[in-house]
Amino acid sequence: MMVLRSERFAAALLLVAAAVGLLVANTSAGPAVLSFSHTDVGPAPFHLSVAHWVQDGLLAIFFFAVSVELQFELTRGELSNVRRAVQPAIAALGGVVVPVVIYLAVTAGHDVAAGWPVPTATDVAFALGVLAVFGRGLPGGVRAFLLALAIIDDIVGIVLIAVLYASDLRWGMLALALVAVAVFAVLSRMLGGRGHVPIAVAMGVVAVAAWCFMYLSGVHPTIAGVLLGLAMAQGPALRTRHALEPWINALILPVFAFFAALVVIPAPGEGLSWAFWGVLVALPVGKLVGISGAAWISQRTIGRHGEQFAVPDLVAVAALGGIGFTVSLLLASLAFAGSAQDQDAATLGVLAGSVVALVLGAALVAWRAAVARRKEIV
Repeated sequence: MMVLRSERFAAALLLVAAAVGLLVANTSAGPAVLSFSHTDVGPAPFHLSVAHWVQDGLLAIFFFAVSVELQFELTRGELSNVRRAVQPAIAALGGVVVPVVIYLAVTAGHDVAAGWPVPTATDVAFALGVLAVFGRGLPGGVRAFLLALAIIDDIVGIVLIAVLYASDLRWGMLALALVAVAVFAVLSRMLGGRGHVPIAVAMGVVAVAAWCFMYLSGVHPTIAGVLLGLAMAQGPALRTRHALEPWINALILPVFAFFAALVVIPAPGEGLSWAFWGVLVALPVGKLVGISGAAWISQRTIGRHGEQFAVPDLVAVAALGGIGFTVSLLLASLAFAGSAQDQDAATLGVLAGSVVALVLGAALVAWRAAVARRKEIV
């Protein structure tokens, strides 16, 4: 069970699942698998394709776990202290703004501006997994900085999903979803005493109801997972996240990555939408420049009293920030929901850009770790 909780295992499995999905889509089995992913299942009004059940349903569990970690970090972790939070917050801001600017610059004159949110995300599990593999010997503060940076990035991604991709908002259903979240929060504070099993079952039913109401409201249903994770009492929430972690690492994220990567690569000469080039450049380059530049500025201005990092360490962390994967893949599907060609191109851009960032980040982290180990020996 421990291996299923490993950051290294999670990162490796996510990469393999995406690679398998891309490979399968471009073999003779591709049409059948793609047809299956588009098969609608479920009762009305929840008659969704298999791919959408994975994206909207399973991924809500992942966002629940992310928001539980966010709640902990905001109250007791790296983001609970303003002085410690200011540097990663500024770095995250740079890592959002610069990729957007680069994406819009690369795609100027082409009708794919809707994809600007795609390169704003950092995959926290993947980035920490690469750091765990190649970063032996780096100061512990580097991991804490990357974790805080990635979590703030997740907040930005969650806000973008909630604000940009709500459609035909139905306030009554949204109110019912919020009521369900409130009931869930109250029930979570009743756990621990006698009769906790019926309470836990009731919480499961209420959580499903919150998801259903959120879906019917027009807000992306993964936001239900976010709100439930933030509202749940911290003790039970952390225990629940611990129980879910192996399932998220070994099943939910790989299944999502597989379905998200089911993209047919255009034949030579067909060309790719400019969404591909925009994401391909903006994700690794934008994150590298934006995060390292903003972090460097913050260290010398308002963040100068916090922990100081060597510039090469900041650059290594910034390179890891370009690994978009999970949230970027979700944003690609939402941003280009009306254009299959642009959606596929943006997805390929996420995969290619994340691989570039992975290789560059791994090389820089390994170099900085080797330098740190040599200093310890001396």
